Amino acid sequence: MNSLPLAARDASTMLRRNLLHARRYPSLTLNLLFTPVMLLLLFVYIFGDVMSAGIGGGAGRSEYLAYLVPGILMLTIGGTTIGSAVSVSMDMNEGVIARFRTMAIHRGSVLIGHVVGSVLQCVLSVVVVGAVAVAIGFRSVDATVLDWVLAVGLLTLVSLALTWIAVGMGLSSPNAEAASNNAMPLMVLPLLSSAFVPVDAMPGWFRPIAEYQPFTPAIETLRGLLLGTEIGHNAWLAVGWCLALAVLGYGWSRSLFEREPK
Repeated sequence: MNSLPLAARDASTMLRRNLLHARRYPSLTLNLLFTPVMLLLLFVYIFGDVMSAGIGGGAGRSEYLAYLVPGILMLTIGGTTIGSAVSVSMDMNEGVIARFRTMAIHRGSVLIGHVVGSVLQCVLSVVVVGAVAVAIGFRSVDATVLDWVLAVGLLTLVSLALTWIAVGMGLSSPNAEAASNNAMPLMVLPLLSSAFVPVDAMPGWFRPIAEYQPFTPAIETLRGLLLGTEIGHNAWLAVGWCLALAVLGYGWSRSLFEREPK
């Protein structure tokens, strides 16, 4: 059989397997969704009036909600990919991947199934959190159809890049608990970015931490697409970070997957 149809068939089988696992064990996804929804409600309704002072211009709670949503959506992606690291680690350490290695299937299909399944879960999680944001008053009146297409493309690209990193973390972790802990920076980094306040409003010693990381340019680009704010060079930085992380994660995951068990 030609290798391309074989790879596509096996990858689709692995994708169905991972989606069935996610449907049968929804608690992990729901727990990861709880954090961004809780932070969204907390920062809007409890801290909104205070935090809005950080974005300047006499902004109020509604303006801060508009500022906050792009960062929360990126945080949602980071949190969802933690579930991917846990799932891959469970397959690795329970012998499932070792079993797949002995079967007559395309070797890359195992990882592809995990990655595509995780990206779909990220997109679904973003839709759920976005729906909550709309329900409490978020509106994107300045975004054109092209802006929305680019925003969806950016969210998908970020999901793909972070998923490959999470897969590598899962393959390298000794157990599911370690995988969850190792992947925690994917959720912590958005908290240290421009998600909640502009970089210019941060203390001088902290600004490099927020500025020189992948989430800040991605958040600023998404914010510009949805709200019509200035994007500048952030779009190129966001795409560059995503491509670099995707290539790094793919190479790392493939090397770990191909490594013979000791």
